Amino acid sequence: MKNVFSTGEAADVCSVSQQTIIRCFDSGRLQGFRVPGSRFRRIPRESLLKFMRDNEIPLGNLDSGRRKVLVVDDDLEIVELMVDVLERDGRFEVKTATSGYDAGVITQEFRPDLMVLDYLLPDVNGNVVCRTIRQNSAFEHMKIIIVSGVVNKDEIKQLLELGADDFMQKPFSIDSLVDRISELLVI
Repeated sequence: MKNVFSTGEAADVCSVSQQTIIRCFDSGRLQGFRVPGSRFRRIPRESLLKFMRDNEIPLGNLDSGRRKVLVVDDDLEIVELMVDVLERDGRFEVKTATSGYDAGVITQEFRPDLMVLDYLLPDVNGNVVCRTIRQNSAFEHMKIIIVSGVVNKDEIKQLLELGADDFMQKPFSIDSLVDRISELLVI
């Protein structure tokens, strides 16, 4: 996976002219850096992703076109069901984690567009994971759906205030989850 793009490569990915990319870079609408000692501009992957999202440019040329979903739950049967349904759907690339620690490591590497996060994990509660993610600006675009069978209304309110985008009470319909994921990712 490419992490830094030239202006020509960024133009190809965005299906615009190289001059358009250069103008956006020079005006500050597209963040990047200049190669020391030269006039060449370089655009980090995260900056290009943000630029594409901000300008509603389809991500298909950058990745597989599939949206990245991280499923974090210690119930392996639920994880297996979610992975099976999401992968068969064809619009999603899915990774999984069974603990808050694993979720953090995989989030750094995988850079998911959305996380389905169980509230009660073996090592930490979902509110800690949610707060940690929301404190990192690199993940400001990531959507979070908290799922749980044992959360009261005050805890749900707190989770939404911490930055969760939605809450789903277990048991839930897997079709409802896929619909909600699609709504949050606008696909």
